[in-house]
Amino acid sequence: MRSKIFDDAELERLRREAIPSSDEMAMAGDAAPQIRADQHHVDAAVDTPVVVDSNDDGIVSQELELENMRSILEEAIVETRSTPIENRPRLPRIPLSKRNRAVVRALNPMLVIYLEASRDLCETDSILFGAALAACRIIGAKLSMAGRATSHSSAIPAWRRRIEERIAKARALIGRLISFRSGNNSPRIVRTVRMAFAGTNVSLSQPDITQKLTERIDDLKQKIAAWGKRIRRFTERSRHGSTRIVSSRVIRRGSMNHWSGQR
Repeated sequence: MRSKIFDDAELERLRREAIPSSDEMAMAGDAAPQIRADQHHVDAAVDTPVVVDSNDDGIVSQELELENMRSILEEAIVETRSTPIENRPRLPRIPLSKRNRAVVRALNPMLVIYLEASRDLCETDSILFGAALAACRIIGAKLSMAGRATSHSSAIPAWRRRIEERIAKARALIGRLISFRSGNNSPRIVRTVRMAFAGTNVSLSQPDITQKLTERIDDLKQKIAAWGKRIRRFTERSRHGSTRIVSSRVIRRGSMNHWSGQR
């Protein structure tokens, strides 16, 4: 510059270009916070996780559950309509819990459509029974699929079933006592024999254990014979009663035919 390569006007222009004016510095100062703020918003948007409303998931799952219940109800009603009354399953007792009550409250509004379209009491009965069947299936209660027509086991008295169970247990015990008397000393057989002589002074190591086993076996056989005689006595009485009923019906029918022939 001392050699006057640039004149004064050129030097002034270069100085203005190298040093920005105060207005440009002010504008640059105002723009910097804006850039930092924009960058902060971008970083926050990137770092913010996507949150899914849990209520939406609950509503969707509840709707799916109601749709499943509606399908089970429709299937149960259709099945009940096509099933004779004597072949319907027996409905169990449902415990009164909060979940079971909620299931029943959810099924009640669904029955309005079916009940309004019902034409007679038989169809209403099928709808109500189907609703009860659907409630049992939704809750998970066990159903007896034997049907009312095939459930002839209920005709056997309870006392007879108990006696038959006693006879079966006594026969099993006799078999194990005979096995022990024959020399079978397995832990299971020995444990059963000790239970058979529980409450007595009989020891398995005493010399006359064979005689004690024979006496115990004979005692069990006598009990089995007495129990069997009781069952046979009941069977004969029932057969005799049914024979008397049939005979009275035959006699009554014959007398009616006799009097009608005389007329």
